[in-house]
Amino acid sequence: MRAITGLLARLLDVALIVTGAIVASQIRFDDASQRGFYLAFVAFAAAFSLAIFPALGVYESWRGRSKRVLAGQLALGWLVVQACALALMFSLHRIDFVSRLWFAYWTGISGGAMIVSRLVVHSLLGRVRHAGLDLQTVAIAACGDHCNEIIRRMERAATSGFRPWAVYNLRPGTKTCPRVPAFDDHKAFAAYVREQHIAEVWLALPLTEERAILKLVNEFRNDLINIRFMPDVRTLALFEGSVTSLLGLPTINLAASPLPPNAMLKKDLFDRLFALCALLAIAPIMLGCAIAVKLSSPGPVFFRQQRKGADGRVFTIYKFRTMRLHEQKEGVLEQAKRDDPRITPVGGFLRRTSLDELPQFFNVLCGDMSVVGPRPHALEHDDLYQNVVSGYIHRYRIKPGITGWAQVNGFRGETDLLEKMEGRVEHDLYYLCNWSFALDLKIIFATIFKGFSHRNAY
Repeated sequence: MRAITGLLARLLDVALIVTGAIVASQIRFDDASQRGFYLAFVAFAAAFSLAIFPALGVYESWRGRSKRVLAGQLALGWLVVQACALALMFSLHRIDFVSRLWFAYWTGISGGAMIVSRLVVHSLLGRVRHAGLDLQTVAIAACGDHCNEIIRRMERAATSGFRPWAVYNLRPGTKTCPRVPAFDDHKAFAAYVREQHIAEVWLALPLTEERAILKLVNEFRNDLINIRFMPDVRTLALFEGSVTSLLGLPTINLAASPLPPNAMLKKDLFDRLFALCALLAIAPIMLGCAIAVKLSSPGPVFFRQQRKGADGRVFTIYKFRTMRLHEQKEGVLEQAKRDDPRITPVGGFLRRTSLDELPQFFNVLCGDMSVVGPRPHALEHDDLYQNVVSGYIHRYRIKPGITGWAQVNGFRGETDLLEKMEGRVEHDLYYLCNWSFALDLKIIFATIFKGFSHRNAY
């Protein structure tokens, strides 16, 4: 069945490539006699697609995979195909005969058609699986809570077609989902898997259960059952363990940035563009603040201080100066307190409205900071809290931000109590684990509408 499905998918792609070329020629050439169909070029592209798409995993099973990944994979494959076709035409000295506008139309039409066809089929399969057809039954060997989490994920992603059919609970004292038959005995579990013709066995066990893992693998070694290992790394990993490939080997990240490199790049591009637009928009406000600071008391306009950035790199942060010049003991940081006599009247207004933070858009533009992220603390605070607040140092897995999830949830200002810092770090780690552009925009809008002024800002 899978072979037939794969063959049909290949034929559909070739048909859409040819159809896209025909439609592009109809759009590009008004005169029917000028509608050169470039048969050789289209044939080369179709042939390349049959070789390149399988290599990039385009025809692998869609079950349990996201639509965004599918669309991205196909788009990448189609661009590679077109690049190869262009290179071949260039080597044959035929590139000058190809209309660039026709090629652009063809690339867009065929690429869009293939992506839309995939999404439509993906949606139809999802509806079929949600209705209880084309299901993949799964037996789970796990320990209590981790097993229940996997079952919840299956139920939330019902369109993937995976259904929990049996549970082998290695810790009988813990409760498992009552809707799924549970077994405490190895032999009874194995017999049930075979009787019910269950297609997959998932080993969702901690690494300490090596003997149980080997026993189950040996049990089903001679059965046509897919055995998958989903290690329970919750006791080891700070963030949810993500799987990457290093040197061709599958690798589970236990303590690494939860944001993949491509997400970091997109976030960096967004930050710099946003900072540039923001600086152009608020230039008059910053000029007014600078003049007010200069007139309020003797001293520089900007306050400079060393802070830690991504991966612990130290940079200089900029703020509008809000205090009178005063001597500070080396290695000792005295935070601003309510009614602090060091704060000037202008400085008090700037701090209450967070206008003193505006120069940090220059830090964002320089690449030291992000618009949204964990707020950077003074180096003295880093030395103090990294050994007493769990997960504190992992705030610096990404660039610090002008605003953050902790700030819009009320954790800003003076951290005179350990509980305040713990709450701030908890929110920062939540942001790292749940980052998305949507969350960044939510934080930005929350900062604009309610984050500039706060009772803890003084």
